[in-house]
Amino acid sequence: MRIFISTGEVSGDLQGSLLIAALKRQAAAVGWELDIVALGGDKMAEAGAKILGNTSSIGSMGILESLPYVLPTLLIQRRAIAYLKQYPPDLVVLIDYMGPNIGIGTYMQRHLPNVPVAYYIAPQEWVWSMSLRNTSRIVGFTDKLLAIFPEEARYFRDNGADVTWVGHPLVDRMQNVPSREEARTKLGITPEQKAIALLPASRRQELKYLLPAIFQAAQNIQIQIPEAHFWIPLSLEVYRQPIESAIKSYGLKATVVSGQQKEIFAAADIAITKSGTVNLELALLNVPQVVVYRLHPVTVWIARKILKGSIPFASPTNLVVMKPIVPELLQEDATSENITQAAMELLLNPERRSQTLADYQEMRQCLGELGVCDRAAKEILQMMEKRE
Repeated sequence: MRIFISTGEVSGDLQGSLLIAALKRQAAAVGWELDIVALGGDKMAEAGAKILGNTSSIGSMGILESLPYVLPTLLIQRRAIAYLKQYPPDLVVLIDYMGPNIGIGTYMQRHLPNVPVAYYIAPQEWVWSMSLRNTSRIVGFTDKLLAIFPEEARYFRDNGADVTWVGHPLVDRMQNVPSREEARTKLGITPEQKAIALLPASRRQELKYLLPAIFQAAQNIQIQIPEAHFWIPLSLEVYRQPIESAIKSYGLKATVVSGQQKEIFAAADIAITKSGTVNLELALLNVPQVVVYRLHPVTVWIARKILKGSIPFASPTNLVVMKPIVPELLQEDATSENITQAAMELLLNPERRSQTLADYQEMRQCLGELGVCDRAAKEILQMMEKRE
């Protein structure tokens, strides 16, 4: 049984790898053999997929920011469609990655209508949709939409999709995490040290727009709290050199680590982080965080003035419950001074910290129960069974 999976960026590669492991578990339980071909990254390859094109570093947020990736994305999309045409799969799974996946989904609808399409982790149209066009296209080519947020499920169901809410896959991933004491011992963090996680980039554009403000804030914190040490888990190895150069420029006491993200999160007192899936990971481990995001000023001007776009929150942690659990410093507010002030409050104000942890517990209830990936895998295999 052949499944084609399409996703992109670092977070998509992670979610794809978790789904692949669950698909293999569930298929083995019923005696099926799966051949999984994918657009994805190294984690999906390790989970057992044959990677048709590596998309983990092809991604951006924003209008101008996406321009350098237009051609690579089109070439990858064309390669995927050529493969689907030559080797029609038994089922297609799309994971987020809106632009390319809408193209692939539309192709399936027009040329391979008998092959079922599942959309797992749909694009966040329910948050920032400025027209129903993309929503209509997604609903049109999707046979089953597997939602990870309750509000996402409601939005797409109201717009005509066949939806099952499975919960968020990070609920599964965050189970196998060391305790705070184990993590700090493993990393060599002493009891008196303040361990601060810095997560400035999973996209190249974020090195330019986020890293300077975050590292300047880290420098300010270091002056005020000399026992602070910064821990930076790499999202992609290619970012090591620019990050290590920046550490040297700002004179930070910092350690760059590859492959120990869970340990760093478990050990951290707070995190200063870009907006993204990582915010939920930190919340599930009860790490207070300051969320930062910036785009090119022209992108923001177009979004505000021409597209008339607005979003209630940027961080998934806040979006889940639609309230400001964690501080968000966006665009003009994302200054080193503001980041420093918000981080120091989380470090030094016990009441603020306690409130954050209490709000995390409320948020946790909206992410579903354990077994998310297996529930999603069962739904996908049922689609294949019906087709057979």
